[in-house]
Amino acid sequence: MKYQVLFLVLMTTISTLAQEISSKEEQMLNFLKLNEQEQINFLEQTVNINSGTLNLDGVRKVGMLYKKELEYLGFDTRWISMPDSLNRAGHLFAEIKGGSGKTILLIGHLDTVFEEDHEFQSFSRSGKTAEGPGANDMKGGNAIIIYALKALEAAGELDNKHIIVAFTGDEEKPGKPLSISRHDLVEAGKKADIALGFETASGMNYATVARRGSSGWTLKVKGKQAHSSGIFNENTGAGAIFEASRILHSFYEDVKGEDLLSFNPGVILGGTKVEYDSNTSTGTAFGKTNVVASELEVYGGLRFISEEQKEKTRDKMRAIVKNNLPQTSAVISFSDSYPAMEPTEGNAKLLEVLDEVSQNLGYGEVKAYDPGRRGAADISFIAQYVDGLDGLGAMGNGAHSPSETVNLETFIPLTERAALLIHRLGSE
Repeated sequence: MKYQVLFLVLMTTISTLAQEISSKEEQMLNFLKLNEQEQINFLEQTVNINSGTLNLDGVRKVGMLYKKELEYLGFDTRWISMPDSLNRAGHLFAEIKGGSGKTILLIGHLDTVFEEDHEFQSFSRSGKTAEGPGANDMKGGNAIIIYALKALEAAGELDNKHIIVAFTGDEEKPGKPLSISRHDLVEAGKKADIALGFETASGMNYATVARRGSSGWTLKVKGKQAHSSGIFNENTGAGAIFEASRILHSFYEDVKGEDLLSFNPGVILGGTKVEYDSNTSTGTAFGKTNVVASELEVYGGLRFISEEQKEKTRDKMRAIVKNNLPQTSAVISFSDSYPAMEPTEGNAKLLEVLDEVSQNLGYGEVKAYDPGRRGAADISFIAQYVDGLDGLGAMGNGAHSPSETVNLETFIPLTERAALLIHRLGSE
């Protein structure tokens, strides 16, 4: 008897989780299979246009290609220019309003890390692997967005969806202030019910429900310049370098250790005179071995999984900085960049839908990817307003390097998965 009960429970669970592929979804899948080469050709076309963040014309040119495709699908599009002071090309936003389902925001970006003077400029293919600047991060993800929407349109399921597409033009190096460069994305996030980010996938069987935020910190230390023979005495004290060493060691011993928290002193300059240029990340230091150092500067980064963790960590660092060695002083300041995408219950529920889609397609289960292994992304700016998933883009290797590749064998399966995910979420 107990085995019969167990069997019934098991069958009920399977029937609950396993939604059959509908006839409309079959039409989407057939469209994508028939247009596989066209999608790859479209990816090649976009990759062959340099769109390094600071190549403003190139970013716009890529944006216009996507604009044409979205308008053909019935989207209202708008190019959002940035003020000249930001030195950024702008963003492409598009929207289609239909039906009474949930509003879905799809996020990609037009720019790459490869500027016009970089040696890596063109798309090439060898079997099921293609190489090119931004092929993976994230023109591959953008092509998945476009062709997932085309698949919906081919099945007659696009007109009854409410979808916003946001292609930012400066994800790799956001324009400052962020209050301007990310204003339109934040407003779209507030308007949406669900956000889906198409940054690089971490495999067919993982998706991102959380991302760590990132911020910067600057430590400036002062000591008393004097002859080195007097160091440690009451009048001369410890000097700037010993004080900075104390602070950094205390950070390592007393702040390090929390799950998903990391901080890194990336640049340090010390001596009797230091200069640092944050725009070029270069600096100089002058000093002598027989002179006690009077100045020291450290520039670092901080990664965190929540705003609470970020603030607690900053408070600990401030307390350490205040406890100065003799004849020294120190000040630490912080700058915000990307907020955290916290792992919420709503994000987890979206993962369940994606997992169901993947299993329906025969691609296996999808689990949450370790947020400690992912960097920051645009979806983080809206994570406090809307449930979301990220890492839905293309698979490949070597992102941000001259050997960046995209795995074409998984390109269509990932697009299939995206199309069905958008369809099901937008039909709820």
